[in-house]
Amino acid sequence: MKARKFFLASAFIAWMAPHGGIAAGLTPLLQPGKHSLYQRVITRPGATMATDEAGNAAKPVDGFEAFYVFARGHDRIQVGSSVSGPALGWIEESRTVPWPHAMIATFTNPAGRNRALFLDTSGHEQDLLTAPDSGARAAALLKDAQAGKPGPVVAVEPENYVDIAKNFYLLPILDATVTDRDSGPSVHMLHVISAPTTSKETRPPSSPEALRQFRAGLVFVIDTTASMQPYIDQTRAAIGDIVHTVQNTAVAQNFRFGLVAYRDSLVDTPRLEYATKVYAKPDLGQPIDAILPAISGVHDASVSSSSFDEDAVAGVRAAIDSVNWEQFGGRYMVLITDAGARGGDDPHSLTHLGIDEARQLAAAKGIALFVVHLLTPAGDTAHDHAHAASQYRALSKFGTAGSLYYPVAGGAPEAFRPVVQSLSTSLLQQVADTTGRPVAGLTPQNAQPDPKTAVVSQAMRLAYLGRAQNTAAPDVVQSYTADRDPADSLRKAVDIRVLMTRNQLSDLAASLHIILDAGIAGRTAPETFFTQLQSAFAASARDPSAIRHADKIGPLLGEYLDGLPYKSDIASITQDSWLAMGAIAQRTILNNIASRLRLYEEFDSRPELWVYLGHAQDPGEAVYPVPLEALP
Repeated sequence: MKARKFFLASAFIAWMAPHGGIAAGLTPLLQPGKHSLYQRVITRPGATMATDEAGNAAKPVDGFEAFYVFARGHDRIQVGSSVSGPALGWIEESRTVPWPHAMIATFTNPAGRNRALFLDTSGHEQDLLTAPDSGARAAALLKDAQAGKPGPVVAVEPENYVDIAKNFYLLPILDATVTDRDSGPSVHMLHVISAPTTSKETRPPSSPEALRQFRAGLVFVIDTTASMQPYIDQTRAAIGDIVHTVQNTAVAQNFRFGLVAYRDSLVDTPRLEYATKVYAKPDLGQPIDAILPAISGVHDASVSSSSFDEDAVAGVRAAIDSVNWEQFGGRYMVLITDAGARGGDDPHSLTHLGIDEARQLAAAKGIALFVVHLLTPAGDTAHDHAHAASQYRALSKFGTAGSLYYPVAGGAPEAFRPVVQSLSTSLLQQVADTTGRPVAGLTPQNAQPDPKTAVVSQAMRLAYLGRAQNTAAPDVVQSYTADRDPADSLRKAVDIRVLMTRNQLSDLAASLHIILDAGIAGRTAPETFFTQLQSAFAASARDPSAIRHADKIGPLLGEYLDGLPYKSDIASITQDSWLAMGAIAQRTILNNIASRLRLYEEFDSRPELWVYLGHAQDPGEAVYPVPLEALP
């Protein structure tokens, strides 16, 4: 609670006082036509920084470093690392590249898709994207590049996964244009330059030896409300079978189980005993069979919950936070439930996080979240199946594997057992294959591997090798690529993100709080919504007259969202459209805003997610690559 209050308080302060270095008497230049968005540039290789505009005492500057622009001379610009200064010196403008939106591209895990190609011109990239045989052309370009005949290929995505959370890199997007295709989703063509933030000279270990050290953790998150005892027993038995099969094999040192139980809020039903409980964490310091006594006492509740839906998100959150996932290359979670999840807006939700926010937290840790959904007769009677299935398909999305959702028709314990057994052994088999430590009799002969677990395991392997071998983004100067696989536009190759500073995220949170408060206050009189918004924003704005004349929400959110290639859920809302959508749609909008705010609080509370660009040291200038889908 204290962290939340600090963040919200700092957000309000951030809105009241512009981040412009007023106290220092120095403010970066604004972008043309903007009131709060500053000019930024990225240095080209070979740039030098001088002490004055005349170019005296010039010293080399690292290529691809980001700066704010404080002044412009004849052919040099005065730059600094922070909006609050100081100005560090003067750089030749020809040795810089404008970077107006602070957009970056981040690689998705390459498992299940083709590697991204970076081409020399927009024409070559456009030809590739619009060609009827674009998949075959991309494959031919990659083959030629690997054979030493690059042609238009400037660089190729590394084979291993480059995890920006572990090895931060800059792949700045200078421009993004939409290309419509005859079938499938539209594709963004991206004009990028590459900028690894560090150049580490580490000797990568050989893949076979590195993979022998690959370790995996599988944590079951199980609903232990009333009536779940047969499924608890079956899960425990499945774990026991696997442990007994592998405990005397070499792969036993590479795999561990954990178990987290959840029920529901104790507010209405204190006799539930707990909302979440960690029975066992996957612990490499203990033998693999240490899990068995730890989970022997897991049992279902003796009383029923106050509603059919329970707090599955609280269970997932407990597993994310309680386990040291960094020790594992394979990070797997299996949620087992017969009911839907309480939404973030539910007053009895323990976390007040929505499904999308929970998925993003798991993704930030590199966790693949499987859901085994028991379609029991009780759920059918409660008309819960469709609603819960929609939630869990969204919660379990994982890269090119799609939704890791496993419904059990009828929900009978005897139908559940082979599902959980097969899923567990399939993941363990993938670990055995990855490490080169086969286990006889683990899976039936001639059994077909689950294609979803195969993609997930490949993704984990590539992510692990990327970390172990310190794989960096490719070094390119300027080039063009696409955010989707040319061979299959349903598969994303890169995510478009925006680097937001703590100050900007605080500004955005403050704006969303004002919108949320106005929406809640106006529930009984929705026609006052915009009047309250305009008054609240005008009271703290630098230009109150501009706010009072705003006819839609977009201008109130902050100029750093302008020009980003995403469609905001709320930016286009006007007074008329707000009234026309009705109370239910209005409540949905407000609930989504509240969920975004809780996600931003999560971002703010995790220092490991924030980095400094170049020489910046101001805490407010630390940046986080916010996914476009996390924006309001």
